[in-house]
Amino acid sequence: MERRNLGASSLEVSPICFGGNVFGWTVNEAESFRLLDAFLDAGFNFVDTADVYSRWADGNDGGESEIILGRWLKSRGGREKIVLASKFGMEMGDNKVGLSPEYMLKAIDASLRRLQTDYIDLYQSHKDDETTPVTATLEGYAKLIEQGKVREIGASNFTATRLKESLDASTDEGLPRYQSLQPLYSLVERTEYEGELENLCAKENVGVISYFSLASGFLTGKYRSDLDIENRTRGPHVQKYMNEDGFRVVKALQEVSEKHGAKPGQTALAWLLARPSVTAPIASATNLDQLKELVSAAELRLDAEDTTKIDQASAP
Repeated sequence: MERRNLGASSLEVSPICFGGNVFGWTVNEAESFRLLDAFLDAGFNFVDTADVYSRWADGNDGGESEIILGRWLKSRGGREKIVLASKFGMEMGDNKVGLSPEYMLKAIDASLRRLQTDYIDLYQSHKDDETTPVTATLEGYAKLIEQGKVREIGASNFTATRLKESLDASTDEGLPRYQSLQPLYSLVERTEYEGELENLCAKENVGVISYFSLASGFLTGKYRSDLDIENRTRGPHVQKYMNEDGFRVVKALQEVSEKHGAKPGQTALAWLLARPSVTAPIASATNLDQLKELVSAAELRLDAEDTTKIDQASAP
């Protein structure tokens, strides 16, 4: 299995990252274990979660995904076989939110307990916190790295301006550096990342791990009408893509996929993998058939004609 360097960090990751937001939400613990086993057996090693997963689901408080991952790690052993990424900073209730160094120390310890591990390979700021100076956040990370609780750090949902401010502070103050960015990015969500943010990541060698890479499953082509999303957990997320622009993208993906004997979702991931700035798109699966499709995308190579057709169909 190909390994890619994540930015200028010490981490070498598989070209696709498993999105752990489904664990404890749309996938129960037993099925989560089977998916993680199969992902690892296929030669992949990169798993992303967050403390807030899946606080939004009825009956959940947050931390459910990390708890399941922790139980899997304990039952399987071989912690060194995976690159484990998690995040903090989103609202967890009781004023547990933000990127202050004081809260960071509490958040990391809570995540480590749930994950049943001594360290997190990639610890990420889940969203920007403009009330905390970037230097204060980076100083907090420095302590975690010194304590051995974190290997590398990353950012998520940062603007180009705030990411550059953080990178400059790392250089000027000799502080840990964000080695990755986790932005919203897919063929139906191109404007937020492409341009200033993508150029900055490429220039500064910041690894990119895009989330919602399949647009909540829309780019797999399985959602064609309101009936398809009725009573579906991700229905509200998919609804905004079900228009002329979205279906034009799916049509192009289907045409390219037929040429390669692939599925639209695989082609969408292959397009992301071909972007020079993208290290590993994040994608989730809720059953083994979906997982098989997901991991096969890493072997799909698009030619110039394929890329042009998809680019034209998905142009903002």
